[in-house]
Amino acid sequence: MAGLFFEGSTASSVKQIATPINTLSPFERLAKPTVPAEPSQADLGAQDFWLYCLPCHGDRGQGLTDEFRETYPPGETDCWQSGCHGKRPYADGFTLPTAIPAVIAHDAVNKFTDAAQLNSYIRVAMPYWNPGSLTEEEAWRVTAFILRENGLWDGPGELNASNAGEIRIRPETPSPLAPMEQSPVGERGAGSLLLVIVTIASLILVLFLVLKKIKNKATI
Repeated sequence: MAGLFFEGSTASSVKQIATPINTLSPFERLAKPTVPAEPSQADLGAQDFWLYCLPCHGDRGQGLTDEFRETYPPGETDCWQSGCHGKRPYADGFTLPTAIPAVIAHDAVNKFTDAAQLNSYIRVAMPYWNPGSLTEEEAWRVTAFILRENGLWDGPGELNASNAGEIRIRPETPSPLAPMEQSPVGERGAGSLLLVIVTIASLILVLFLVLKKIKNKATI
């Protein structure tokens, strides 16, 4: 979809991420990312993201924000107008959700436990306009790119079904400690009262015996 805007143009994905938005032109922001001579899985995923994900999720994975839509060509900034992606889209169009979330941001993908879950979701549900159309390889590349941009994984090696489950996205929540068994308040109070009574009774008995012994000595 992004290729419909600036077909044939290229720009460095690294430069796009590192450069402040306000210093880039719409042409540069929507340009196809270039890759190094020996691209990594995530580098190739940047191009897949550009092709399939950028139009909805933004050039930096920020989501379909008002600011990002301003980079679209004139007449294309209102994504929900009738005939575009509104309630009555064209024959090959589709109705767009009113809110599209960020995928590159703090906690953006934390609803997924690990990379395997993220990949499964991408493989089955994305892209929104044609879910399930990505190849297995494309889905893994997009997953690797999203993980890298979120600082969650960057190799070495390739991300795949054999290691994705080991790459955590959401930290494991420690199991809560079992609460110590405690007696009901009433039972604790009754036990304390009984202890006090026994103690007082013991003191009275000791005092009685002492006084009796003194009295016996006095009568001898």
